[in-house]
Amino acid sequence: MPNTASTSATADAPLAAIDMGSNSFRLEMGQVRGARYQRQLYLKDTVRLGAGLDANLCLTEEAMQRGLDCLRRFADHLAGFEPGRVRAVATQTLREARNRNAFLERASAALGQPIEVISGREEARLIYVGVSFLQPSDRARLVIDIGGRSTELILGQGRQPGDAESFQIGSVSLSMNHFPEGRLDADGFRAAQVAAGAEIEEALAVFSPNRWVEALGSSGTAGAVSDVLKASGIDDGVITPSGLRWLIGRCIEAGHVDRLDLPGLKPERRAVLPGGLAILYTLAAHFDIQALQPAKGALRQGVIIDLHERLRAHRPRSGRRDMRDDSVQALQRRFGIDTAQAERVARVAMALHDQLAPQAAAEERRELWWAAQLHEIGMMVSHHDHHRHSAYLLDHVDAAGFSQSQQRRLGELVLGQRGGLRKLEAALPREGFIEQLLCLRLAVIVCHARVDQPTGAVRLQRRGRQVQLKAGKAIANPRTRYLLEQEAQAWARSDGLSLVLPD
Repeated sequence: MPNTASTSATADAPLAAIDMGSNSFRLEMGQVRGARYQRQLYLKDTVRLGAGLDANLCLTEEAMQRGLDCLRRFADHLAGFEPGRVRAVATQTLREARNRNAFLERASAALGQPIEVISGREEARLIYVGVSFLQPSDRARLVIDIGGRSTELILGQGRQPGDAESFQIGSVSLSMNHFPEGRLDADGFRAAQVAAGAEIEEALAVFSPNRWVEALGSSGTAGAVSDVLKASGIDDGVITPSGLRWLIGRCIEAGHVDRLDLPGLKPERRAVLPGGLAILYTLAAHFDIQALQPAKGALRQGVIIDLHERLRAHRPRSGRRDMRDDSVQALQRRFGIDTAQAERVARVAMALHDQLAPQAAAEERRELWWAAQLHEIGMMVSHHDHHRHSAYLLDHVDAAGFSQSQQRRLGELVLGQRGGLRKLEAALPREGFIEQLLCLRLAVIVCHARVDQPTGAVRLQRRGRQVQLKAGKAIANPRTRYLLEQEAQAWARSDGLSLVLPD
């Protein structure tokens, strides 16, 4: 990867993470210094975005407004933060919501920062990053995080996560489905446990007790249950099967969430406690968890620590790697990519991009490099229309370190590497995209013969919306010249840039 160290100077400065969960939105600011993490600010707002999904899996306007109001409050605290030091991630509700793009556009404007939707497995990885940093140990661990609409399970040892999975059950969704209108009874808990068990049953072997020696519970549900058990004198904060049975009994006795009067239980947790309890008890029973320790770290700290490590990786001579580079190499091996050709296309694309957009953000340059390295990933499926297969794979494959949003941008780039531009009309106006796309398309043309190209094979000069190809060895080749003329015609049929070849 070419040097993109322009963002690295801020690696040790304070960083900020926004976790847009299904139940709560959280803002955390913190600083990583060596092996120490220091929190500087923490804000939480119970937005209940997940409760705002209607029967068609669309967010209601009321739910969206709750989220937007919260993000505007968060934005007031982010004044002065450079964009490279802030990362906002959204989880299960926005993975599900059919109208998520409309909400994300408004939400990004309210926050003043881009928002990334992350996959369930990437969420699980980041949770483990946070837990393992704030609570270090060399023991084999099972980390559990019960969110509003998803539950993540992660195995790991030390700082290294292993198997990770995300299940579409959470405290909000289970509470809404099995405890209607807040009513609490034994039948509701039994039905909720059956539903949770059906979802996680496929993971019994992967997360079996012989693969870990301690279990940790991260985030809201585990913390809330631990607080109640400790305040009630049942346990010292450790969650046990007997403690869970006691707490389920108190819920059934109360009969309704509004009558839950338990020591240590925050009012905003009442409505979602039953669903979270049912999941916890099911996990304890299925995976033989006799003691679940509350964990110190969570997703938001994982986002900050991961961002810190990204920034350090891009320092000159740091000796560190961005894990996304490792993911790209792993995908190249997995799908049998011609890496020599990928490298040729990437080198030419980056050289062109330096000429066309010399002030481009470092992340834009990285995305172009990764797209070039993976532009032929779809060849494993079929040579015919491989660009479409490539785009589909990049949209859906699990790639550690990448958000779903970033994978979608890479997918749009590789989809546009050839053919007409009409299919990308919605993406062309996005800042930086049209320059990335033109450079990738030209690089694919210049390298179409799969032989190394000399430096300066194609040179560009830009004047407003017009891009002129200057004389070079590639243009002198009649076959390449023909393809470039076809490319100029494709751009002439679009509302984007105008491509002009020399006489």
